[in-house]
Amino acid sequence: MSKSMSLFSALACTLIWGTTFIAQDTGMDFIGPYLFNGVRFFVGFLALVPFFIFIEKKNYKKELNKNKKEFIKYSVLIGIFLFLASALQQVSLQYTDVANAAFFTIFYVPMVPIIVFFLFKDKIHWSNWPSVILCILGGYLLTNFYDATIRKGDALVILGAIFWALHIIYVGKIIKNFNLPILIGLVQTLVVSSLSFLFAVFFEEISVDGIFKQTTQILYAGILSGGFAFVLQIYAQKNITPTPAAIIFSLEGVIATIAAWILLSQLLNLNNIIGCMFILFGVLISQIVPELKINKIKQN
Repeated sequence: MSKSMSLFSALACTLIWGTTFIAQDTGMDFIGPYLFNGVRFFVGFLALVPFFIFIEKKNYKKELNKNKKEFIKYSVLIGIFLFLASALQQVSLQYTDVANAAFFTIFYVPMVPIIVFFLFKDKIHWSNWPSVILCILGGYLLTNFYDATIRKGDALVILGAIFWALHIIYVGKIIKNFNLPILIGLVQTLVVSSLSFLFAVFFEEISVDGIFKQTTQILYAGILSGGFAFVLQIYAQKNITPTPAAIIFSLEGVIATIAAWILLSQLLNLNNIIGCMFILFGVLISQIVPELKINKIKQN
């Protein structure tokens, strides 16, 4: 897969994630967060099965023969990270508002390069740091956080941001070694669904009627976000390293704001527009500056 296709995949999954936030927020009117995630990711798992059969089934054994134990370890690990991240985000919406959750979630952007440096001693291109700062400032303005009140659910969002960062980092590791994005997506969605159902049994009331009342939100958040978007993320990270990937994914907030403006008739103020521009500039800097350096080296 080319770098341009990876970039397209990253933007496509970000578009889906951004429009899914509304479904996530309204999807708990009749069921709890764990049950919502359990059904959502199981639907995502079912949606991916036919794509695995038609696209990857013929060649998956050859890829797994490289190191089957490593594949199982990393695919289950990213599933656990995704479960913790999505569960904390979903639960936090019961204790904080959407603006706070959206702002603190974006903290995974600076966490990715910091964690990468301390865990793997990987050097980060200098252009990523101004991009990270622009994304945080953009998120601050975009979510109207300056008018927000700090709530107890915010700590859950920040903790979730750590697991979002770890998920991005380890997705980058597994896709570099195993070219099986759909199978990786299948395993992680099954792990998230299983753990979510387990927590739902112990901490929530299981309501089949409630599930059917949330059918629209579950199908949208399950098929498009839980299934396809996370596979697109895996495709994207084959040629995009974790830090630039995290910066691109921060466009989720921009998409969510535009979606709320179009679908929910929420008004955009000047600060929101400036916030969107900051994040867009941050993404552009992270992608353009390293390419300019590469082209300069090639010319010399």
